[in-house]
Amino acid sequence: MIGKKFAGAFTALVTPFDERDEVDEEGLRENIEFQIKEGIHGLVPTGSTGECATLSYEEHKRVVEITVDAARGKVPVLAGTGSNSTREAIMLTQHAKEAGADGALLVVPYYNKPTQRGLYEHFKKIAETVDIPQVLYNIPSRSAVNLEPETMAKLAKLENVVGVKEASGDMKQVSKIIELTRDEDFFVISGNDSDTLEIMRLGGIGVISVASNIVPRKVVELVECLQVKDYDRAKRINEELAPLFKGLFIETNPGPVKMAMNWMGMAAGKPRLPLVELEPENQEKLRRILADAGLVQK
Repeated sequence: MIGKKFAGAFTALVTPFDERDEVDEEGLRENIEFQIKEGIHGLVPTGSTGECATLSYEEHKRVVEITVDAARGKVPVLAGTGSNSTREAIMLTQHAKEAGADGALLVVPYYNKPTQRGLYEHFKKIAETVDIPQVLYNIPSRSAVNLEPETMAKLAKLENVVGVKEASGDMKQVSKIIELTRDEDFFVISGNDSDTLEIMRLGGIGVISVASNIVPRKVVELVECLQVKDYDRAKRINEELAPLFKGLFIETNPGPVKMAMNWMGMAAGKPRLPLVELEPENQEKLRRILADAGLVQK
């Protein structure tokens, strides 16, 4: 089953920027080394957390290439290649394949507000054009439209469409997706750290995590407990991490996690405009959460 390759805790990597607001390639490699050392199961560059929306084509491609090279085959790379332009998504997905990525993560087209038929045709075109495993990414809060379970069930029948990163926060929808795709080689993976426990209990295979940028070992521990159905221990870990999960979304992602990484001495830099650093009061709140978790000094 294709899902085995993408099961577990995958980190939605930030794209670190230097003081000139250029991609910090050395810092990205250092972050990837840290992730692998800490036991992460996989890496996801150029997604929402990687600020794909403000990367140039050249930067986007370079970040994918660096991630594949730095991973060195030790963990799978699921490269974000989605766009609200089908042609652009095909171009980025083709590049990910040529760069050696193990799969492509394709966000629901944002801004255009396509119909369900439009969404189906968009993903069908990409799947038919580029022969690489493709994971859909449903995040209505950013895309303005929801990829309905019935549409996912149709897409799950297509060759190359292998799963969905679900970030709708709707557990009824997650249950329905799993039910409708039960006979297909298709998986659901959590798109929100805070939903991981519930989604995996329903049958999901893991999480694409923001928090694992800074606590990869803990997120791996949570997921591995859920994989063996040690729900009591998983619940304790989830409760321990819950304040951090909430704090990292105190403002728009990846602003909080980048600030946390900077405080912890990791490569991150500032988010790119139109995103900005956290408001002072939110910096204080985040600092307290990280201090309580033992990640920074008060």
